[in-house]
Amino acid sequence: QVHLVESGGGLVQAGGSLRLSCAASGNIFSTYLMAWYRQAPGKQRELVAFITSGGNTNYAVPVKGRFTISGDSAKKTVYLQMNSLKPEDTGVYYCKAQGSGSTYWGQGTQVTVSA
Repeated sequence: QVHLVESGGGLVQAGGSLRLSCAASGNIFSTYLMAWYRQAPGKQRELVAFITSGGNTNYAVPVKGRFTISGDSAKKTVYLQMNSLKPEDTGVYYCKAQGSGSTYWGQGTQVTVSA
């Protein structure tokens, strides 16, 4: 069983920055794909970014160039550095771990960007 705990959300003005953290239990970094998703009110959950066990990264078009996903295997933590935040980045951000035929989600952390 894998448990994921997100933190780092909050209220920030447009143009500001936040860093989200996702702490994972278990030794998953060597085999799992780790991703960040977000869900705005009234909208479907959407992929923001992911990082493979080999360190390859990919980003959704709306966040490319502003967000950076990274992982620290020693701390079993995945980060999402979010810069130049916009009001449309507002939502609940979820961490996901996928691998070995299983998928795990965290409980989410709220990010609110004011205009």
